[in-house]
Amino acid sequence: MNPKVDWFFDKATKWQKEYQKLRTIVLSCGLTEELKWSVPCYTLPDATGKKKNNIILIHGFKEYCALLFHKGVLLKDAKGILIQQTENVQAARQIRFTNSKEIIKLESTIKAYIDEAIEVEKAGLKVNLKKTTEFNMPKEFQNKLDKKPILRKAFASLTPGRQRAYLLYFSSPKQSKTRESRIEKCAPQILKGKGLNDL
Repeated sequence: MNPKVDWFFDKATKWQKEYQKLRTIVLSCGLTEELKWSVPCYTLPDATGKKKNNIILIHGFKEYCALLFHKGVLLKDAKGILIQQTENVQAARQIRFTNSKEIIKLESTIKAYIDEAIEVEKAGLKVNLKKTTEFNMPKEFQNKLDKKPILRKAFASLTPGRQRAYLLYFSSPKQSKTRESRIEKCAPQILKGKGLNDL
């Protein structure tokens, strides 16, 4: 147990009991506990011992808490319990829980999935992610890029992950007016070289 992560488990939340149980299960699998993205993340050192690879994290939402497997798409999912959080999530998959009884009932399965995730990482398997060019480019954004070469250049210089985040954000509204509004609001951020969620 990493003392830096204790606050997450000690704070009073709807899922406190479930979080504690999941922590016990995950730690029994020999992973290193760290704090990333303000949630407990469990890692495995790579072959060199210099880099730590993310295997799983514990997080919660209003309706459920979950274990998120970073390369869950590569797991066999023999029990059919892995869930793709949204259609845009490419690699990660969740096992969701709504009470501690579900966790206790699935404990041996959870451990088997964690063991498989560790083996996937040790084998060096990679998820073939969609390239940024395969994401939908909203016509409103393309028009803006065509009219403003400085914006096109700024967008092109962003990391692929930042580009994808903007493309998903811009293309999700059904109405063109909403898409245009989002593009207008984000243009200054893009020109500064910042991603959608950068401060």
